[in-house]
Amino acid sequence: MRINLSWQEFQQLAPKLAALGEALIGCTGMVMVGTIRKDGYPRISPVEVVFTEGQLCLGMMWHSKKALDLLRDPRCTVHSATSNRDGSQGDFKLFGRAVEVTDLEFRRRYSDAVYEKIGFKPEEPEFHLFFVDVESAALVEFNDEKMTNTVWRRD
Repeated sequence: MRINLSWQEFQQLAPKLAALGEALIGCTGMVMVGTIRKDGYPRISPVEVVFTEGQLCLGMMWHSKKALDLLRDPRCTVHSATSNRDGSQGDFKLFGRAVEVTDLEFRRRYSDAVYEKIGFKPEEPEFHLFFVDVESAALVEFNDEKMTNTVWRRD
């Protein structure tokens, strides 16, 4: 399991952007994850996010299409769920690669964190778990009808 830039490291490099992203994700607790299907077309799927031990964790049902996409091609986009029509809430996008988590102790702690958050406990081995290796991020905000776009890229 190799990760080049964890969520925690991203927070250290771009604290304001990470805090705003985490707040937007926290509004719904859900994100939309973009993956690449076997035929090359994009797939967009909702996923619950749990921040665990400095990692942005994406848990998925066993053999779900989105999980199989990531196992085949780890490139992904994580987008905060938009919950208002006018976009005034803003949106956060994270680009990177999914890293499969196989460490059983971490997976147990993740399951405990999910249970604490939503009252459901993923059971081994019937779920996929990924970290996101952060490559870049963007935030779109609207203030007084003016749109601002903040972009961060890993060097």
